[in-house]
Amino acid sequence: MLITAGRLLTPARVLVPGWVLVDGAMVAEVGQGEPPRPADVDLPTCTVVPGYIDSHVHGGGGVSFDGGRAADVATVVATHLSHGTTTMNASLVTDTPAALARSVRELVPVVQDGALAGVHLEGPWLSPQHPGAHDPALLVEPTPRDVDTLVEAGSGHLRMVTIAPELPGGLDAVRRLTAAGVVVAIGHTDATYDQARAALDAGATVGTHLFNAMRPLHHREPGPVAALLEHPSALVELIADGVHLHPAVVRLAMTRKPDRAVLVTDAMAASGAADGDYVLGAMQVQVRDGVARLADNGAIAGSTLTMAAAVRFAVQEVGLPLDQVVRAATASPAAMLGLEQVGALTPGRRADLVVLDDRLEVLRVLHRGTWVVSR
Repeated sequence: MLITAGRLLTPARVLVPGWVLVDGAMVAEVGQGEPPRPADVDLPTCTVVPGYIDSHVHGGGGVSFDGGRAADVATVVATHLSHGTTTMNASLVTDTPAALARSVRELVPVVQDGALAGVHLEGPWLSPQHPGAHDPALLVEPTPRDVDTLVEAGSGHLRMVTIAPELPGGLDAVRRLTAAGVVVAIGHTDATYDQARAALDAGATVGTHLFNAMRPLHHREPGPVAALLEHPSALVELIADGVHLHPAVVRLAMTRKPDRAVLVTDAMAASGAADGDYVLGAMQVQVRDGVARLADNGAIAGSTLTMAAAVRFAVQEVGLPLDQVVRAATASPAAMLGLEQVGALTPGRRADLVVLDDRLEVLRVLHRGTWVVSR
C-alpha cells in the first residue's frame, strides 16, 4: 500500500510532500516528492506521523490496567488507539508487592501477544512526602526480595519502574532493576540534588512526570528537577495538558531537552470517557471538566489526556515546532524503552502511523499495516 501526504514526519526528517510504502505490517520505503507509482491512499492536505507511544498510561475508556483483567486491558488499548497511540506501557499504581506481582503476571501474556509494550510499576517504592494519587498506607521501602519478586513476575516484560531513590535501599534497588534490564525512573521523590545524581549514576535514566510529585526546584537545593535536566543522557516525562504544567514550564523543559523529552499522558480511567467518579487503585477520584482529582484532598490524580491532545497542546498552546513535539511522542519514548520496531517511519520498522488534519486532529490510524481508525 502506497500512501502519499502533503507532509510526512519520520520524525528525523520532514518530507514535503512525502510518501510511505507499506508492505504487510512493515514500512518498506519512505521518500519525498513524486512517488514511484500512483498512490493507493492520497492525503494531500494531511500530515502523516509515526504512531504515538505512551510510556505512562494507567487507563482509559472507563477502566484501568490494575488487576490485569483482559477485558479492561482491551478497552484501555482500544481507547488510546483511537487517538493515535499505537504502542503503550501498562502502568500500575501502588499496591502491595504481592498484589502487584499478581497484576504483572496477568499482563505478561498481553505483552507477549504484542498488545502492550511492557509493564510500568509506579510504586510501591515512592516517597510518603510526594504520594500524589497513591495510597500512602501502601508505600513501602524497597527490599531485594520484593524487587526480585516483581522482576520475576514480569518474565522479562517489566519494562519500567518509578522509584524514590532516597528511600532506604533505594540505590540498591536502582542497581538491581537496571541489572535486570528494567528502565528505572526517578519520581514521586523527595530526593535532594545529590541523591538524584547518585541515582542517575547508579543507572536511573528517566524522570517520571518531571516537576510533578517531586521536591520542587529551589535556588539553594535544586533537587531532582535540576539533576534530571542537566544530566546529558537522562530523559524526562512531561504531561502536557495545561493542568499538570504551565506552558512555560513545558517550553523550558523541551528547550533544555530537545531530543530527550518524552510526552506522556499519565491517563487514568476517565481518559476517553465522561466526567464522573472513578477509582485509581484504592483512591476515590472525581473528574470534573476533564480534570481528575482525589476526592479527599483535591490532589491531581493522573489525567484524562490522550497523546493526540498532548501533541496539540504542545504545538498550539506551548508554541513548540511540530517535528520536535512528534519526536517527543514517538522516537524519544521508543528509545527510552528500548523499542526498536516503532517510533519512526523508516524501512524495516512497524507500519504504525497517524494521519492528522491541519488542526492536528486524528483522522486515521494505521496499526501494523491495517487501518484501525478512519474518520
